[in-house]
Amino acid sequence: MKITIERAALLRSLGHVQSVVERRNTIPVLSNVLLRAENGELSLTATDMDLEIVESVPADIARPGSATAPAHTLYDIARKLPDGSQVELDASGDVLTLRSGRSNFKLGTLPVDDFPQMTQGDLPHRFSLTVGALKGLIDKTKFAISTEETRYYLNGIYIHATKPKAGETAALRAVATDGHRLARVEVGLPEGAEAVPGVIIPRKTVLEVRKLLDEAADSIEVQLSDTKVRFAFDSITLTSKLIDGTFPDYERVIPAGNDKTLEVDAKLFAAAVDRVATISTEKSRAVKLALGKGVLTLSATSPDAGSATEEIEVVYEQSALEIGFNSRYLLDITSQIESGVAKLQMADSGSPTIVRDAADGSALYVLMPMRV
Repeated sequence: MKITIERAALLRSLGHVQSVVERRNTIPVLSNVLLRAENGELSLTATDMDLEIVESVPADIARPGSATAPAHTLYDIARKLPDGSQVELDASGDVLTLRSGRSNFKLGTLPVDDFPQMTQGDLPHRFSLTVGALKGLIDKTKFAISTEETRYYLNGIYIHATKPKAGETAALRAVATDGHRLARVEVGLPEGAEAVPGVIIPRKTVLEVRKLLDEAADSIEVQLSDTKVRFAFDSITLTSKLIDGTFPDYERVIPAGNDKTLEVDAKLFAAAVDRVATISTEKSRAVKLALGKGVLTLSATSPDAGSATEEIEVVYEQSALEIGFNSRYLLDITSQIESGVAKLQMADSGSPTIVRDAADGSALYVLMPMRV
């Protein structure tokens, strides 16, 4: 294989694929990127056996062929080469030579045949989502993904098509929960997604897709089966295994009888929570909300740091209520409120609270209270 490629094009593609490669690997070839040159394009592939990303980029091919090279090293070299330079990659034997200007690097390679390929299989469900819709589904739920490995079925975002009740329209819904908070967001059901199975997309896949969306074109092609998901746009294809598990019946967690409603400026509220939480103990991060007519008093106490209180004006007309929350969870949820007004629906100090964006009915958050 011998090719010449612009440094900027190589760097951009390497930046996309190398982030899939784990820093530590028991299988050496998984530290490498597969480079394949043919038909005027250089194709770059990286995988961790559960997730595979392939990207193609135009290149001047003097000799077609393929090779594998250390992904992070190759990316670091490309990053440090001067802007506007041309890069020549020449693979022969078990060495990849990279030349650019007066720079010359020789990298060890591993056999192409050792590089694992994800079995393709049939992905029967196909639909398109706009970049904005997919960003919304990810951004408004990813903070609630569990990082606890024992409940592996919560380590991702659950995507499914809703079965609408009378008067409702079908939607594509994304749900994530870690047992302390739950995020549920939906978009209109895309054509072709009517029969999609409920699937759990792993956290790493979600985060890799989200990174790529900032540079994506208008729409994303999504393909699904019971075991795999594929996202394709521009010249990038990302294929991932799904989490093999059953997502819990999240509808049972969403309370139906919360009759105490608080409306508050989300930014004002978040800033007050953040200030008061400075005092709360690092472990619990607890903040107490005391509600009275038209006023909310936030407070936190710590045996070491002292105490803090702050009052803000709110819209609240029901009976007085005191309830405690983990301040970090509260801030994670209020940061999703785009309209400016957060609406909290509560029942009592021991029951889950519903948080909504007052102007956006597509997102719903549930937050478990804590004793303070």
